[in-house]
Amino acid sequence: MKSIIIKLSVIFLATALFTGLTASCAVTSEDVPQTPVLITDQLGRTVTLKTTHPERIISLAPSHTETIYALGLGDRLAAITDYCNYPPEAADKPSIGGFSTPNIEEIVAMDPDLVLATKMHESEIIPQLEAKGLTVVAVNPTTIDDVIASLTLIGKVTGSGEEAANLVADIEERVKAVTDKTGTLTDDEKPHVLYIVWHDPLMAAGSGTLHDELIRTAGGVNIASELESYATIGLEVVIADNPQVMIAGVGMGTGEDLPLQFITKEERLGSTDARINNRIYGINVDIVGRPGPRIVEALEQFALFLHPEIFKE
Repeated sequence: MKSIIIKLSVIFLATALFTGLTASCAVTSEDVPQTPVLITDQLGRTVTLKTTHPERIISLAPSHTETIYALGLGDRLAAITDYCNYPPEAADKPSIGGFSTPNIEEIVAMDPDLVLATKMHESEIIPQLEAKGLTVVAVNPTTIDDVIASLTLIGKVTGSGEEAANLVADIEERVKAVTDKTGTLTDDEKPHVLYIVWHDPLMAAGSGTLHDELIRTAGGVNIASELESYATIGLEVVIADNPQVMIAGVGMGTGEDLPLQFITKEERLGSTDARINNRIYGINVDIVGRPGPRIVEALEQFALFLHPEIFKE
């Protein structure tokens, strides 16, 4: 009997000791040091993420704001810029200033977990924010593929990889629906196109721009492709090149639709095929100029402008 009592006592003591040890080790996930996650952003910078599930995100560009909402993260967006106007519910978010001139003090005071920036912020804004201990990730998409990669990157740094993958899959499917048709066009079937950025001075979208890629992907030839980026172009050059389609951005600040009015009404352009055949189009500059999830909408509109015979509304 005595031996049984001793054995039970030993078992009880061992159990109590084990329970005490496990209880002392039962720390919360917040007590466990997080392994830093290193990512490379689109400026080639190595960034250490303090968290892969940021609860307070600040967007320094309209395209980032659109991406955050497209990923279903609008509730985690703490602030935006004055130019972030899409989707409409973004208007309810506080602003930290202009696209190129964000208020550093306001950003720091909001204590964000993540700030999304662009190449525009590389030299001054990003160093100032990082000096304050903030995590800044920059994207710099210059092509449709870059836009897709930026969506994947933002999905990764916000803990929304699955949502980003679904968004990317949808965009890639819609791009393919266009290229499946335009990829078989002969050179003779591709209209010569001019995209007007501004009218005074006359400026066109040249090589290395998203507009140039959109024209080519939609089955056209950019007559301003010999220009680099966005550059001035002579009216005489435009007339001589005789564009078959002319497109202008509308809704650019106080400029509204002035570029579209110019290519529609300028008498000296009246001899171009685009004017003779009434192939003058306007497109929202926010859709065509922002390297975000709506860039596929711009491609679909370009395809319809250039080839209405194969892309029905």
